[in-house]
Amino acid sequence: MIEKFNGIVYLIIFVVHFLVYAVYAFRAIVGTKGFMDQYNIDHSAAVITRFFGAPFVGSFLMALYIMFVRDGGVNGTWAFFNLVFVQNLMYLIFGIYTIYINKLGHTEKTNSEGVIAAGVLTILSAILTYGLADKIYI
Repeated sequence: MIEKFNGIVYLIIFVVHFLVYAVYAFRAIVGTKGFMDQYNIDHSAAVITRFFGAPFVGSFLMALYIMFVRDGGVNGTWAFFNLVFVQNLMYLIFGIYTIYINKLGHTEKTNSEGVIAAGVLTILSAILTYGLADKIYI
């Protein structure tokens, strides 16, 4: 498995990145009430909160498929890695806009998590896309 990911470093980055996705997926889909309560979101927004979590579930399932099922591993999976990077970048841009420019719903809780988590995920996905380029762009 390590050779599929160009070494242990990229495998660890892949696992960490998609474990973070799994946490957000779980919090948005299964732990919806607690997730909403943490940010003082009215429970009438449960459907859209779960809608937000759905892409995390889909990406996490694809990551599991690539890691454990797919014969070629990451070979030729450029579309997946690029989509994940662009999604993370959009989370970061919109997080910065919402918290620092628009200030809609700004609280101390959302201040750091909304930008830091998205920034870390963007960096991790950029490292993966760059580091696996010889395999994903075949």
